[in-house]
Amino acid sequence: MNILRVLLFLAAACGSVAPAAAQTYPTKPITMVVPFAAGGPVDTIARIMAVPMGRTLGQTVVVENTTGAAGTLGVGRVARAAPDGYTLSIGHWSTHVINGAIYPLQYDLLKDLEPLGMIATNPLLVVASPAVPAKDLKELIAWLKANPGKGSLGTAGVGSASHMGGLNFQNLSGTRFQYIPYRGTGPALQDLVGGHIQFMVDQASNSLPQVRGGKIRAFAVTAKARLAAAPDIPTVDEAGLPGLHISVWYGIWAPRGTPGPVVEKLNSAIVAALADTAVRQRLAPLGPGVPARRHPPPGGPA
Repeated sequence: MNILRVLLFLAAACGSVAPAAAQTYPTKPITMVVPFAAGGPVDTIARIMAVPMGRTLGQTVVVENTTGAAGTLGVGRVARAAPDGYTLSIGHWSTHVINGAIYPLQYDLLKDLEPLGMIATNPLLVVASPAVPAKDLKELIAWLKANPGKGSLGTAGVGSASHMGGLNFQNLSGTRFQYIPYRGTGPALQDLVGGHIQFMVDQASNSLPQVRGGKIRAFAVTAKARLAAAPDIPTVDEAGLPGLHISVWYGIWAPRGTPGPVVEKLNSAIVAALADTAVRQRLAPLGPGVPARRHPPPGGPA
């Protein structure tokens, strides 16, 4: 009987730990894992979000890059982490949806991750090295057709947004070219600027600064309407490749099993960050559209 009482006491004590921890959360820095290399679009948005989120939470949000296999390694790190709110995953529809259909993951994207909030949506740009003898999208397609298999497109790996964008471009344009995978679109963009690859179908937030700097050319945006941040870039419909409409949504996740009060605090921090005028001003020149109403990524609770 004494043993039974001790066991019941321990069970009750353990059951009270989680709620207490949730009430005092956070008591130490929080890690936000970016599944791609530094300098890419996910990394850029993570660093824009980290400071205001940390200000709301009262703790530093540290951005760490865990790269490889089109983002699966970084997401897997968070899926296997303790569900205490101190390890978060930031990514998009490629890392948190498409990879589940392509790779034999050691985790379940639906069962092992808790959506915290959607951040933004971001169209892609068809961009090329100035060394490519093309002044617009039609000339790029003509050049690729005249040189089948010789052109090269940089991607962040199989299943990444840049890879899926390239596949869609290839199917609609009837061209053939090589796919060159990198550990993120940041390194891929560096090689595009350097002339080591010919073109990319890249996220606007990643490419626009280089376009504005005159280091690469932008031929079209993969949306039905022009970007407010770059109204001089035509849509794919206007440029000669109608139907190439691709937009990438971003979100933040925690490990499944994270206490409800912690999830609520993190969601509130995301909401506050996106309502911050300074954050919106930093996001605006990069092209992402921020939803008027905050909500978890698709698949999560409304």
